[in-house]
Amino acid sequence: MIEALIFDFDGLILDTEGPDYRSWREVYRSYGFPLPLSKWVECIGSADVWDVYEYLEELLGRPVDRELIRASRRAQFNEWIARQPLLPGVEEYIAGAQRLGLRLGLASSSSREWVTGHLTRLGLGAHFEHIRCQEDVARTKPDPALYLETLRALDVRADQAIALEDSLNGVLAAKGAGLFCVAVPNALIRHLDFCPADLRLDSLADLPLEDLLALASE
Repeated sequence: MIEALIFDFDGLILDTEGPDYRSWREVYRSYGFPLPLSKWVECIGSADVWDVYEYLEELLGRPVDRELIRASRRAQFNEWIARQPLLPGVEEYIAGAQRLGLRLGLASSSSREWVTGHLTRLGLGAHFEHIRCQEDVARTKPDPALYLETLRALDVRADQAIALEDSLNGVLAAKGAGLFCVAVPNALIRHLDFCPADLRLDSLADLPLEDLLALASE
């Protein structure tokens, strides 16, 4: 019996992935280099795959002023993020979980400050019983540690929870921890193969929570 939902954050609750890629693409363009989407997708959902500054420095053959880049890019990125609404179906899934007595957790490769800051801004912080972020584990997704830690905090078994993910790294982490996993790829990566997922949706709004629970319980 399903007792908990575990949400990812970036790209699942809020579309941060598109603005993040666009802002870094502008940085690379200012130095005369492209940032191929094929390269960028390697790091979606993880903080351990490759370093965006190091890659730029490899292309340039010299160090860059990371603080200057960080400040200028962050200003543009934050402006774009502030205009992003919750992704479709998120509010309905949270409300449905509460109505059905399901517990809510969140497992993100991003920093706790980043995740909780946005959850508070969006009015969602109080809904999640346990949140695990990059500071809580030695390795982020695709390593299963974040999901294992979230399961432990919720005190539920892997077969009693559903993971909601938007990235392949996230799906691999959830499946590595033994969870039923729904992939809801963001627009940047819908062309990728998400075969490890148990179910793929274009949007959480495409499938009522009750129907998902029935599928996961079969």
